[in-house]
Amino acid sequence: MNLPNTSWMLKSSHSTRSRVLSLLSYLGVLCLVPLIFNKDDEYVHFHARQGLVLWIWGVLAIFSLHIPVVGAFFFSFSVLAIALFAVIGIISVLLTRAWRLPVVGMVAGKL
Repeated sequence: MNLPNTSWMLKSSHSTRSRVLSLLSYLGVLCLVPLIFNKDDEYVHFHARQGLVLWIWGVLAIFSLHIPVVGAFFFSFSVLAIALFAVIGIISVLLTRAWRLPVVGMVAGKL
């Protein structure tokens, strides 16, 4: 499956294994499971890269709590944004689509 940079939504049909691994991509550190165990399926790899970006963002948000005042605001914003993007990613997997998340998809495309 070819995932062009200009497309924000692609529809395809995939096996149950691919869908489960893609779903794991949006559950925090579990994004590493599809990256390690499934290197052949481009659909799974697409979702795993987006999940990895969300997880790294979450880790950086936790470290930002050490910055007075601004850190707490950044952390709160990040938690809400990551949760929203994860839900959108899970919905895209359940619909067997590959939605490129705003900003996250752009960063994930460079990985």
